[in-house]
Amino acid sequence: MVIEISAIGAVLLALLGEVLHARRCGRIARLAFGPRMRPAPWVRGMPLLRAAAFGAVTWGLLTLIHEEPRIHTLEGSANNRPRHLILVLDVSPSMRLKDAGLEGKQTRKQRARDVLDSLFARIMINRYKVSVIATYNGAKPVVIDTTDAEGVRNILTDLPMEYAFRVGKTKLFDGIKAACLTAKAWEARSTVLVVVSDGDTVPSTGMPKLPPSIESVLVVGVGDPLAGKFIDGRQSRQDVSTLRQIAARLGGEFHNSNKKHIATATIRGLSNEAGKSKLEKLTRREYALICLVAGAAFLAILPILLHYFGTLWRPGARPITQLAANASHTGEYDAGKSVTKSGTGVGHERTAAR
Repeated sequence: MVIEISAIGAVLLALLGEVLHARRCGRIARLAFGPRMRPAPWVRGMPLLRAAAFGAVTWGLLTLIHEEPRIHTLEGSANNRPRHLILVLDVSPSMRLKDAGLEGKQTRKQRARDVLDSLFARIMINRYKVSVIATYNGAKPVVIDTTDAEGVRNILTDLPMEYAFRVGKTKLFDGIKAACLTAKAWEARSTVLVVVSDGDTVPSTGMPKLPPSIESVLVVGVGDPLAGKFIDGRQSRQDVSTLRQIAARLGGEFHNSNKKHIATATIRGLSNEAGKSKLEKLTRREYALICLVAGAAFLAILPILLHYFGTLWRPGARPITQLAANASHTGEYDAGKSVTKSGTGVGHERTAAR
């Protein structure tokens, strides 16, 4: 609010200066603009535009001073606006079944690790604070808001998280609830939720409501969706219909990653940048830069335009061709002769003495 008030003050001060300048120009209007005592028509709106330009420059400079600087890294540029990524990872015993991958020789857990590794490589993981929540017969947070990508990869690869739970059915919704509680206090639309599961024994009720901080949701399915494997006296396979329904109810997207990695377009859509126009992607910092550059450029070029095109009057000696043309119409010659007219209208030529 202080920045806006300062910009308005700059506009008012510039308008006061324009009023004083107009009064001074009025005293020498005949000298500056010729017999008509008026500038060119386009000049009349310049005082208001010049005051607006001063306001734009003031607002842009003060905004850039108070805004956090943008950090540039080797991976790209990133804002200081906090971004969060929550992984809800299914660690139930069915994730150890070997039916995933292109040849079906990977366990579902290994396939989940490869898919998430590919995800990290394409979303600039340095922009995010990562949280991992393991879910089986309940949910347990493993790490919250870490910036150590290698630590997260180690959790996905070597940590036997299923032994931290009692034996029972998979309660995937408990993991989503824990993610919602974790993200509840964060900034609105700052969090991406990724759920990785085979969808085995997921209940049909108990879907939690997402907080405003969660911007987008991606549900990733692993395991063969056709031919299942037996575990605990039953057949287990990727339940595509259940996982797709979970994604739809959470307002997100579902991807069957058993044989294909997550599409690049899907990854770009996680932050909702793909669906936004270029104008919607502009932040306060970009608007400040636009105001600063436009206002400064206008103030720099305006004196030049006023000097050359500010008035239609051109004082000084006129070209000889124009003088000769005028003399042919009036009967007066300035090339060493002058013409005098008598009272009766008879003209007499007289050679000018040098």
